[in-house]
Amino acid sequence: MSYKSLFSRALSLDPERLHFAAHSHHLWPDASFDGQMRAWVEANRFADRKWDLIFGEVIPEAQAHVARELNLPSPDSVVFATNTHEFLLRIVSGVEAKPVRILSTDGEFHSFRRQGERWEEAGEAVITRIPLHPFDTFETRFLDAARAGAFDLILISQVFFRTGQVFGGITELAELARPEGPWVVIDGYHGFMAMPTDLSAVADRIFYVAGGYKYAMSGEGAGFLHAPDGFCPRPVITGWFAEFGNLTGPPDGVKYREDAGRFWGATLEATPFYRFNGVRRMLDEAGLTTADVAAHARGLMQAFQGAARDGRAGRLDRAELLNPIDGDGVRARFLAYRHADAQDWRKRLLDAGVVTDVRDDVIRFGFGLYQDTADLERLIATCARVL
Repeated sequence: MSYKSLFSRALSLDPERLHFAAHSHHLWPDASFDGQMRAWVEANRFADRKWDLIFGEVIPEAQAHVARELNLPSPDSVVFATNTHEFLLRIVSGVEAKPVRILSTDGEFHSFRRQGERWEEAGEAVITRIPLHPFDTFETRFLDAARAGAFDLILISQVFFRTGQVFGGITELAELARPEGPWVVIDGYHGFMAMPTDLSAVADRIFYVAGGYKYAMSGEGAGFLHAPDGFCPRPVITGWFAEFGNLTGPPDGVKYREDAGRFWGATLEATPFYRFNGVRRMLDEAGLTTADVAAHARGLMQAFQGAARDGRAGRLDRAELLNPIDGDGVRARFLAYRHADAQDWRKRLLDAGVVTDVRDDVIRFGFGLYQDTADLERLIATCARVL
């Protein structure tokens, strides 16, 4: 089935392009354009009064969408920022012991990788990184380290951005989390709206960060945090939005909201929330759940994986597929192939009008709603021709 009509504006801007980087810069559906225009109109119609509308209607709607998607007990545990890096800074700032003792991996996104390295340089953190390779033993090795170590913070991806491999030990990490530490932070950017995610059993013990840039199809600026009650009640890095609402704190000290609003920053651009709400409404009206979208992408991925394995997609049969489709379990929405020529392959495909992306020696093909079987056949044929 084709869902291209939902993306007519984006697709019409470059009709010959094959965009197989839905895991990177996901194309925006028409509903996001409508949301963008609504944000402009309401900002100018209501002017100074727009914040009442934004915090009274727009943000509560976005919070409710996130809470339903993740099966959270309450939308009050959700707060937004321009990007997830802001939340990383605020959470770590709330750890009283210095240097902060952090357990993580060697496969985290650059936002944490770079910041962590700088914290180490400055003597503000000591980071233990568990190698992803070999991945068949990774989960056991990581959980053993988490149980054995005295860490203030445990940070790990739900789906690893470079390889597409999925971490399955969130429940076990949640069992270790305590308000006094360790705090568990899950980077869910490649999980949120990429695959069904139910946090109901662990929502009272873990932080979860993600945003609208990728599978939520809403673009930049809609990072969000789910924050459990009682964990990091007074982040040192804080914004003035966090002082509105039900406040708590020392009599003569800085007050914080009691809910996730304690992580609010300062003045922010509200347009991304309009786009996100528009996309979620579109999906509801079309009767599409994350499971439906994942199933559509999975069918395309299975066909492409088979074509590559059978030698019908150029030299991809010589590459190592890091995250093959095996069984019916949850998985990333991209296929990651490792080969020494990955950089060259990406360039060859781009020159032929096919957009993918590459991380070091791994070329990634991302799949989404705006692709159909005709696109897939074109992709296979192009790979056969240029790789």
